[in-house]
Amino acid sequence: MITRTATARYEGTGKTGKGWISTQSGVLKDSRYGFNTRFEGEPGTNPEELIAAAHAGCFTMALSFALARGGHEQGELQTEARVKLEQDGAGFTITRSDLKLRASVPSIDEAELRALAEEAKASCPVSKLLNAEMSLDVEVA
Repeated sequence: MITRTATARYEGTGKTGKGWISTQSGVLKDSRYGFNTRFEGEPGTNPEELIAAAHAGCFTMALSFALARGGHEQGELQTEARVKLEQDGAGFTITRSDLKLRASVPSIDEAELRALAEEAKASCPVSKLLNAEMSLDVEVA
């Protein structure tokens, strides 16, 4: 079993508060977040952006392993994840994560690539964690 950690610190409250996020690996160290970075586009990060990064990374790695199991040794995968945050009563809900894959895998036909991509979408641990609708758009380069 693997456990990863991250910490969040928030000073102040609500819209005027300011926060910092750090990860165990140190890739994020006191990265700024807060209302302004989440809702107003100011520099810094936000939970939805981090979830999108996690989903894109998890799905892409799962697909790369599926391709390797299928004997496909070369290729390039690029995935964009778009996580949608919507008003839900007085709060908010992450309602969906849409994956857009651009793949260049010379030794595979499009039908097999699409099947493996759907399998990777369903089996990646971040997909399993999210309680949201998901879509997958595959573009073969």
